[in-house]
Amino acid sequence: MSSKAQRAHFVCQSCGTIAPRWAGKCAACGQWNTLCEEAVAAPLPGSGVAYGKKGRLVALEPLAGGAEPIARVATGIGELDRVTGGGIVPGSALLIAGEPGIGKSTLLLQLAARFASAGRRTIYFSGEEATAQVRLRAERLGLAGAPLALAAETNLGNILATLGAGARPELIVIDSVQTLWADALEAAPGTVSQVRAATQSLVRAAKGQGFALVLIGHVTKEGQIAGPKVIEHMVDTVLSFEGDRGHPFRILRTSKNRFGATDEIGVFEMAAAGLREVANPSELFLGDRLASTPGSAVFAGLEGTRPILVEIQALVVASGLGTPRRAVVGWDANRLAMLLAVIDARCGIGFGNHDVYLNVAGGLKITEPAADLAAAAALISSIANVTLPADRVYVGEISLSGAVRPAAHMLARLKEAQKLGFNRALLPAAGELEVPALKLDVMRLSHIGGLAAALGLRPTT
Repeated sequence: MSSKAQRAHFVCQSCGTIAPRWAGKCAACGQWNTLCEEAVAAPLPGSGVAYGKKGRLVALEPLAGGAEPIARVATGIGELDRVTGGGIVPGSALLIAGEPGIGKSTLLLQLAARFASAGRRTIYFSGEEATAQVRLRAERLGLAGAPLALAAETNLGNILATLGAGARPELIVIDSVQTLWADALEAAPGTVSQVRAATQSLVRAAKGQGFALVLIGHVTKEGQIAGPKVIEHMVDTVLSFEGDRGHPFRILRTSKNRFGATDEIGVFEMAAAGLREVANPSELFLGDRLASTPGSAVFAGLEGTRPILVEIQALVVASGLGTPRRAVVGWDANRLAMLLAVIDARCGIGFGNHDVYLNVAGGLKITEPAADLAAAAALISSIANVTLPADRVYVGEISLSGAVRPAAHMLARLKEAQKLGFNRALLPAAGELEVPALKLDVMRLSHIGGLAAALGLRPTT
């Protein structure tokens, strides 16, 4: 057996599992054709303890004591500051991922230009585009005058050498981490070994030199961040840039944040001059609503500390198929199936002979169970061909028994609805609510059967 064969193993590009030989299917994650041969290189400095070397004693500190406040640098982009918890922390690492063409490079170019214009040394390393292409984008966005340092480089050693020379930078942008490669690894760029090594080296440099590191990451066809999961553990903040190319809205959502909350979102609108912040997303999501059509209901949602009103659209039509179709956009398909079963069992309104389509307007993705009541109202309205009143909002989770359960932060949701001109709210019967503080007419529901009765609908056969 050759020395090369002894030093080679196969790594799954989906989950990072190491296998001694090639196989068509990964035994860990079940993905097909993801095992690639990679050479085993010497461990990077700091990745292990040499044999026979004695370590030094580590100073231990008590848990009690005053914690220093986290120093943050405001980015000048309000929606990004909201998602990160008030700004970017020096010495931290941030990973932002999204589908191709969603606007990741545009957002980070605007961020880098803001930093550079404020007198902070900023370097933008582009691994996917030439410097001329980045300059063209900057001219289109009106950022050509920003004193931003730019380089097109993918060699990890050259990037680390550049960061160690000259004045200390305050922000480093890498576009993208999947394009970087290290000389010590005999693997192609974008493989698990290269991505892991590049991320580890850059994060170590950021912690040691005190600059903020922002990495752009690719996503898989399922929408997950590409590469090994260990990358998300290495960085301090993980952001996902979501949106539909058919809509101008973009949602910046955080899934991990060591310096802030993980349930905030930022809303942007893609315009000719780049990404524009949306201060009041509720008005934007409801701006083109056609309330005179059956199957339209407004949900008073909550994303982090921000209440957002969004339209839920349903279309129920007679099906000519043996198995009726169920299609949903922006909501959980399993949740829709459960809701249809509850409406059938508890209200006597059946959908067995109908195709059901459910859509969250504006490209927003809803994960709150409190959207059940609004979705049920839209479905019942569509199958009965009855238009819902345009001045109503719906909030509540529906259980399998048909009971309507309360949602958190109800007062903030209703204040947003009142501000936008809604006059009535259908809410769960349980839960405390400061009604005198509101001018809304509140209708409390304890069971989903009360929703059908409130709409004046009868069971269908």
